[in-house]
Amino acid sequence: MVKISILYPNTPGARFDFAYYADTHMPRSIELLSAHPGFKGVSVERGVGGATPGSAPAYLAMCHFHFSTADDFLQAFMPHAPELQGDMPNYTDIEPIVQINEVLISR
Repeated sequence: MVKISILYPNTPGARFDFAYYADTHMPRSIELLSAHPGFKGVSVERGVGGATPGSAPAYLAMCHFHFSTADDFLQAFMPHAPELQGDMPNYTDIEPIVQINEVLISR
């Protein structure tokens, strides 16, 4: 299994509309990507703090898609990339960091 992480760095002056992201963008993303048989799940997170008490989070938001393989993710995502990426200005001005990881342990 792989985890595709979409990370939105917490940069000064960054804009991130959590209501739009959680209520509009992510339901549409899940609708489109979960249609692929390799889809295993998704989580969406809001950063609330850093490593030390009272510090800011490194990332304002994170989205983690789980798929059987990286190819499964690409097959699910690429046909919808223009729509999903085109929607980004509606919720953020942050350039996300994307990372694909092989999941070694998950409980």
